[in-house]
Amino acid sequence: MGQLVVKLVEPVNNVADILGGRRKRKRSIDSLQTNGEQINNETQSPKKKKLLTTTQYIYQALFKEQKNSDIAIMALGKVWNLHKVYLSQSPYFYSMFNGSWKESCQDFVHIKILDDRITLDALDAVFGSMYSDEIEIDAKGVISVLATATLFHLDGIIEKCAEVMIESINAETAISYYESACQYGCQNVKKSAFVWLETNLLCIYTKYPNLLREISIDLMTALIASPDLYVLQTEFSLYTLLRNWIYLRLHPNFDPENPQQQQEFQMQLQQQTAQSNNSTSLSLATSSSSSSSGGTEGAALSPNDIVQNFFTSRREKRSFLSTPDGQQFLKPFLALRTQYLTNHYMDLKIVLNDNIIPKEWLHNHVLSNWNSILKVDHLPEEGPTNLDPEEFYKSCMRCGRVLLEPGYQKWRWTGFNFGLDLILIADSRILSIRRHHRNEHERLLSLQTKRQFMIRASVTSINSQRQPIFTQKSDITSLCLEKNEEITLMVMDSKLVHPLLISVNVLVVPPTPQTFKENLLVCEEFTNASVPISEIGANSDRSTTPTSNSVLDEGGAVCLVPPSPPNAAMPLPTSSTQHQRGASATSTISSSSSNSSASSYSSTDFL
Repeated sequence: MGQLVVKLVEPVNNVADILGGRRKRKRSIDSLQTNGEQINNETQSPKKKKLLTTTQYIYQALFKEQKNSDIAIMALGKVWNLHKVYLSQSPYFYSMFNGSWKESCQDFVHIKILDDRITLDALDAVFGSMYSDEIEIDAKGVISVLATATLFHLDGIIEKCAEVMIESINAETAISYYESACQYGCQNVKKSAFVWLETNLLCIYTKYPNLLREISIDLMTALIASPDLYVLQTEFSLYTLLRNWIYLRLHPNFDPENPQQQQEFQMQLQQQTAQSNNSTSLSLATSSSSSSSGGTEGAALSPNDIVQNFFTSRREKRSFLSTPDGQQFLKPFLALRTQYLTNHYMDLKIVLNDNIIPKEWLHNHVLSNWNSILKVDHLPEEGPTNLDPEEFYKSCMRCGRVLLEPGYQKWRWTGFNFGLDLILIADSRILSIRRHHRNEHERLLSLQTKRQFMIRASVTSINSQRQPIFTQKSDITSLCLEKNEEITLMVMDSKLVHPLLISVNVLVVPPTPQTFKENLLVCEEFTNASVPISEIGANSDRSTTPTSNSVLDEGGAVCLVPPSPPNAAMPLPTSSTQHQRGASATSTISSSSSNSSASSYSSTDFL
């Protein structure tokens, strides 16, 4: 049976193979016929071959080779042989060729370029874009292209320039982009550049003084006045930036990054100091030089020392803002929250020695601050509540810091805060605030059971160009905290990635009017006076230089009420001390931890 099966199986297989072969051959014939029909159809169908496009031909023949030109345009000493029909895409040329202007019947037009930003390359690119459907714009030449497109009213190119500018805002371009956007009416670029500057003014331009010099007075005033400015660390950091900015604006040839120039300016400064009759200024300059060089005579001063010595060694006793040279810088200081420069002993010493700000401002701040202290200490729950947002933003204290990495962190900004020790805490995605109160420091803290204040927090993530990519802001909140009470300010969005810039606006006492700032006017009596502005009308026999045992040097409580206070000359902190004042010292809360009114040289205490 097995053999039989084998024999039977073999014929069956043969038949299957034969039948399968016939089917295969039939399918092959059918497929050949089908393929043949497809080949015939493909042969008969038209073929599409990509040739030089019409746009490319027009650009090459009419613009590059300038064939069949009917109008010659001359600008910046160069002539373009162009075509009216293409130039008429510009409203500028359309009205020129179709109106009652004399150019409408001429074949040669000379365009006088009055804008220094317009270049030959920009003109060539814009003229060429009228013969093509594209234009090449890079960040280096975008302002020139924008200026040219604005001249010819080409809205499409203006929009493309705006896109390039917004994408390429950084430390080197932000200032020029903002000024250009103001000049040419690009509101979106103006807003983006201003937001970039608000975020990075204190972070970047303290490190790049040559870029800081480029900020105009109007732009600096707008930044100083902005409630959204990220002030790192405190208002005193902003004052220091303004002081350096003034010096750089007054000395356009000074290059802080050139050591040779630093030595030259140091020699000039020493000569001016030697000629001065103010022996105190001479000793200040000498001591500052010695401290900055570790006691080595002849060592070069740091740029910060040069700037500080420039102001402290002035012969005039009146404030710098009262002088003709200083009047141009008055507007930024009117916008500066100078009331917060009197909350720390070291800050006040430096500001008084610099003598940039009129002492009348500081005296009024001291008086109003003392009045607020007394009210807070004697009146329960005395504090700002439900102020108008505009008033809050105008009067609040601005302070901030950077969180480089995630994790549990807490910190405070040092300085007397009207007896209210506030600690910010960042834990995972929670940003909270605590009224810190320890029994061993009760003499320095407010003893009120509850304290009222207003606060707003902003947190921003930045990209590699330090452009803000996401910002989260809390509402303006009125809080009333008991001792050691903690409350959440914000649950941070998951879109916020480190590093994070944190800005806090806080107001712990009701704002006081500061109309006295507006009384600093330019007149012959002030500008020609040889005595401080505070001395005008006062007894000329009164001494203007206090003795060395001044109450300010003793660290005692001072209330400067008289309208014509002495012009106190105070020992100038060394450069190393200033560096400590602007830096951040890390510490942990312990039984010996000081509160916000402790005499610390750090703008921010890490707890």
